[in-house]
Amino acid sequence: MAKSSATPVRKRATKKAAPAADVRITHPERIVFPGTAITKGDVAAYYATVMDWFLPEIARRPLSVIRCPDGAGAGCFFQKHHADKLGAHVASVLLKEKGGGSDRYLYVEDAQGVLELVQMNALEFHPWGSRVDEPERPDRLVFDLDPAPGIAWAALVAAAKDVRKRIEKHGLESFPRLSGGKGMHVVVPIRRGPDWAEAKAFCETIADEMAAEDPSRYLAHASKAEREGRIFIDWLRNTRGATSVASWSLRARAGAPVAMPVRWSDLAKIGSPAEFDLAAAVKRAKSLRKDPWEGFATTKQTLPKRSSRR
Repeated sequence: MAKSSATPVRKRATKKAAPAADVRITHPERIVFPGTAITKGDVAAYYATVMDWFLPEIARRPLSVIRCPDGAGAGCFFQKHHADKLGAHVASVLLKEKGGGSDRYLYVEDAQGVLELVQMNALEFHPWGSRVDEPERPDRLVFDLDPAPGIAWAALVAAAKDVRKRIEKHGLESFPRLSGGKGMHVVVPIRRGPDWAEAKAFCETIADEMAAEDPSRYLAHASKAEREGRIFIDWLRNTRGATSVASWSLRARAGAPVAMPVRWSDLAKIGSPAEFDLAAAVKRAKSLRKDPWEGFATTKQTLPKRSSRR
């Protein structure tokens, strides 16, 4: 295995994660989602409540966050590079950049780090598909199903199940996630070992095969001219530096929707990719007895070699 090019700046914390009360949230009364009563304090309380589910999704992964200093929909911006002002528990890892050189990328290890980012007006969390100790070796794949306007929910569910069936032929189990927007994700955990080029090639092949076999329903490339009536199977999330929204992350959109991991069997009872808002997500987190992605973290499945995919 190739030596990692990453240099984590801070060692992994060993202390128990702190409760929300240990991170000071300024201006907790400020409305964050226009048209609602949801405040910055509510956002912090939300992440504290779902932390046991949320933190494993993002811990020790290079991370991009969407920060909204003036609330959702008002001058929000992505941030991936570290800054000391983000908080003492927001760590950094030195990564090579596309254009040459390197820079510090942010990541978190614990609840304090998450809540310090919330204090800095982070609403959305988008992790890499790899971890900071081996950033060049992805351990999860994401198929992002992006429907054209007018595509029915039932068609989107059918598309997700089609992706599931196709990757099952390669011996891989997958897990569905509502995006909290207009689409769905099919997420595939894999053993670390393949590089980004191999991960990308596998996902592109799956998308190309689906688009070739059913071109009236699926599209494997982001062509606006061809999007009408089709679902774009976005495989580009599986490239170095690309991210996808984390399970249990809020979205910086009207109504405070949440990206929600679900069971395949749940889809029959769900009506849209934005089924869960902040309140519904809190209720679900408190009532869950089992992880909807039970087995995801312990699944030991290997990406097929190129020769077996031809």
